[in-house]
Amino acid sequence: MAAARILLRRSPAAAASRISSRLILNQTHSSSASSEKKKESKTKTFSIYRWNPDSPSKPELRNYEIDLNDCGPMVLDALIKIKNEVDPTLTFRRSCREGICGSCAMNIDGDNGLACLTKIKSDGGGAGASTIAPLPHMYVVKDLVVDMTNFYNQYKSVEPWLKRKDAKPEGGKEVLQSKKDRAKLDGMYECILCACCSTSCPSYWWNPETYLGPAALLHANRWIQDSRDQYTKERLEAINDEFKLYRCHTIMNCAHACPKGLNPAKQIESIKKLQLKQ
Repeated sequence: MAAARILLRRSPAAAASRISSRLILNQTHSSSASSEKKKESKTKTFSIYRWNPDSPSKPELRNYEIDLNDCGPMVLDALIKIKNEVDPTLTFRRSCREGICGSCAMNIDGDNGLACLTKIKSDGGGAGASTIAPLPHMYVVKDLVVDMTNFYNQYKSVEPWLKRKDAKPEGGKEVLQSKKDRAKLDGMYECILCACCSTSCPSYWWNPETYLGPAALLHANRWIQDSRDQYTKERLEAINDEFKLYRCHTIMNCAHACPKGLNPAKQIESIKKLQLKQ
């Protein structure tokens, strides 16, 4: 009998049963602890610009409160949560959620940026409201959506495509470019046309119809610097204008606002230097 008892105590099945019981107890304890943590809400207030052209009411900042424990880390996550769960009438643009399309550009707590790349300011427990408004000094279509027509027309005016005077290579061959010449385009081709830079520029605020703005001029220089393009002189002459180019006073707001880390002011300065050599 004693031997049988010893065998029972050392039985693998009995040991596994005891371990399983301990695991169940630990899991129960951890789940109850995590549920207690979830109960502690982390409320954040978002003060969002609202305006509907079909409504007689004036524009206003409307407050929305959400629990950050049940929301993604970015401002775009908060906007989507508000639209899906609180107010379906909230209107804004968004697409890729990866900082590539530039659709969700807006003014967040006083700075232009992409909602998908801007983290929510928790401010120690979520206290303190975040103000979200449309891009400044643009015509508002509705809520956070602005009219980009003038911005795109200015971009189109610099003819942002390859222009050549030579006949096309036979057989559809490419126009080759050295690695050194290709490197000259770095810091320009990455622009996603979100308009964060142009709408942060005071000169653009004052002269939106005549000054091309940081984004359009950056793209103008992108093709001026391209070794494959054969219309460099014509491109420089087209923008050699008191308002189109020289309204830039190197305030540098554009470099601060760019979500891709580009420096449009540097590219505008490059164009001005080339104009002196003409």
